[in-house]
Formats: sequence, structure tokens, C-alpha cells
Amino acid sequence: MAELASPLMAWYQRNARDLPWRRPGFGAWGVLVSEFMLQQTPVTRVIPQLQAWLERWPTPAALAAEPPAEAVRQWANLGYPRRALWLHRAATEIRDRHDGIVPRDVDALLALPGIGDYTARAVAVFAYGDRHPVVDTNTRRVLARALDGQAQPGPPAPRDLAAMAAILPAADDEAAVVNAATMELGAVVCTARAPRCAVCPLSDRCAWLAAGRPDTGDRRRRQARYEGSDRQARGAVLKVLRDAAVHAVPHEAVLADWPDAGQRDRAIDSLIADGLAEACDGMLRLPS
Repeated sequence: MAELASPLMAWYQRNARDLPWRRPGFGAWGVLVSEFMLQQTPVTRVIPQLQAWLERWPTPAALAAEPPAEAVRQWANLGYPRRALWLHRAATEIRDRHDGIVPRDVDALLALPGIGDYTARAVAVFAYGDRHPVVDTNTRRVLARALDGQAQPGPPAPRDLAAMAAILPAADDEAAVVNAATMELGAVVCTARAPRCAVCPLSDRCAWLAAGRPDTGDRRRRQARYEGSDRQARGAVLKVLRDAAVHAVPHEAVLADWPDAGQRDRAIDSLIADGLAEACDGMLRLPS
């Protein structure tokens, strides 16, 4: 499997997109914020929000000094707004437990709110240059095709890290490049629906291509439809709270004309349960 590293690095050096978090000196805090934002969100939507976020809060301490409501408000329409709360909580712990410096150690990163295996290793690798396997959805698809001959990866599993670790070069800097290159390849060439095998640097050693690109099934979890869903109602409630000229809105005025009153109430209740909204004296507001 180690023979995948060289073509990946050569391809990446010629084709890598110019993304903010890949630029020298971007910093561990910027990398951490970008990784939070990039979870289930397209790059094109993240870049302007990331720039605005880091201009407002260039350090974890700057974010931690403001109430969680400001993090949720700044998150705007990125989706999955609990990430904003987790990022605020992580910033607070970084300030209080790590002297305001994003930790380098994977276990220390994993101990922060909202950080899982992928994000912890991504920060350690892309911010600090340490050698760890980093596996996201794009990486898993490349490995599934090139190594296992599968059209789509199965559910995430511990073996994914072992498979990625097996193709990493020994040198830390080269390992970081291979991690980034594998993700990039999955994002722009080895895509889920329309892979461009003709321009893939792994085309001469890809088990799936060699087998004739068979349809081996797709066990990926499907995203529920957004239109008309409770997720849409939650987003609409949060938009009302973010856009309010005052800090609180009368409960009955929040989406008063929503077509499904029961869905609206479920959305409000779930936001309160998640800590994304607070109810007091008949008023609703973002978390204080």
C-alpha cells in the first residue's frame, strides 16, 4: 500500500486548491475553526464565514470572552449550529486549561468539547505537522476504491485509520502531504457520483478501476430531505432569534405563521434541549 504515496504527493503538488487553512502561518486556531466549519458543509460556504470568524475572534480567548449567543449568531447559515456551541466551549477550555493555546496532543484535543477522532488528528497533522492518519469521507472513498475495489466505502470503522496509516511515508512532512492529498483526491477527482478516473494519479493501481468499476452497493447513510423537515423548522427558528433587533422574542411571535404548529413547537423544544435557545418569562432568546 505504500506505493500510493508517491503518485499522491506528486499529484497534490501540482493540483492542490489554494485554501486558506493550507497557507503557511495559518495557525492552529484557524485550522481548528476550519475543521469545525467544514463538517458536512461545502468549502465554498465555509471560506467567507471562516474569514469573518477569525477577523472577529483571532484567538480562542477572544471567542471565550463573548457569550455563546454571539457564536451562534456569527455561525449564520452554516448549518448544524450545535457546532458553534461546541466551538465556543472548546475555546473556553483552551483558554482555561491550555493557556489559550490549541493543544497539540491528540488525547488533549479529544478531551475538548465537540472534537472527535477526525478533528483531533486533523489539527495535530495540519496545524502542527505530526504524523497521524487522518480519515474523512473523501479519504475513505479513495481507500475503498483503490485498495478494496469497492464503489463506495462502508460505515466508518477503526480499520479506516489502520488502512490510512499503512500508506503514510515515514517522514512527518510527507505524511501530512499524503493525508491532505488523499482528501483532495476524493473531493475533486474520486468523487462519489462522477469519478474522473482518466485523470486520477492512482488509475494504474486502483483495484476498483481494474475490476471495471463494478457497482458493489452503497451502504452510506442517506441524509433526510431538508425541505419540510424538523431541521428546516429549527433553522427558521434560529434565524428569527439571530435576526431579532432585541435579544429576546415573545415565544408566540416566533414563526407564528409556520404551516405546522406542532413542528414549530418541536423545533423550539429541541433547540432549548440542545442549549441553542433559552426560554424565560414567555420570551425566547439565544443562549446567554
